[in-house]
Amino acid sequence: MPARVSRTTKVLCISPAFFLLLACTPPELSIAEEEGERPIIYGFGSPATAEEIAAWDIDVRPDGKGLPPGSGTAAKGAEIYALKCAACHGANGEGGLNDRLVVSSPDEQFPDSSDANSWQHRTVGNYWPYATTLFDYIRRSMPFTLPGSLQSDEVYSLTAHLLHLNHIISESDEMNAKTLPKVVMPAHGKFVLDDRQEHQEVH
Repeated sequence: MPARVSRTTKVLCISPAFFLLLACTPPELSIAEEEGERPIIYGFGSPATAEEIAAWDIDVRPDGKGLPPGSGTAAKGAEIYALKCAACHGANGEGGLNDRLVVSSPDEQFPDSSDANSWQHRTVGNYWPYATTLFDYIRRSMPFTLPGSLQSDEVYSLTAHLLHLNHIISESDEMNAKTLPKVVMPAHGKFVLDDRQEHQEVH
């Protein structure tokens, strides 16, 4: 019977002083640093201009702050919706490839949180708390294939169209920076402000 060969693993032990030495060793100066110039760290990109920042800084608050100039009506919004929205959300907002946007009837209730499928019953008419943030969402995120491509008048018109389909405003009501914040959504009272103390409390 052959004798067993004992194998031992050799571990290389490196003194902590070695790493301290590496940390304290100054790296070689680049040519730019030697010449007193600011070194190029990555070599690409440039500082954002005020115009570029403004193009991204377009959020609209619930109180309407941030709404741009412009206006629109439900009638004009219906034309835009048919061209840019109906393929995903249905001809009348009843849903299709993507979510349903319109209530089935004016008295459709707020989605019951005890229903596991309550997300399927959320629409603009019975779940969205602010008309102004509806504008904000459409402006930044729609249409799905080309978000951010809509002009302000188009967004006002689409917002008006959806509010009309959900029995919240009349077809002739004009939506703009003054009138849109005055629209009270049916679900407005279902939402409360987060009153946790610096996000430390959970209840």
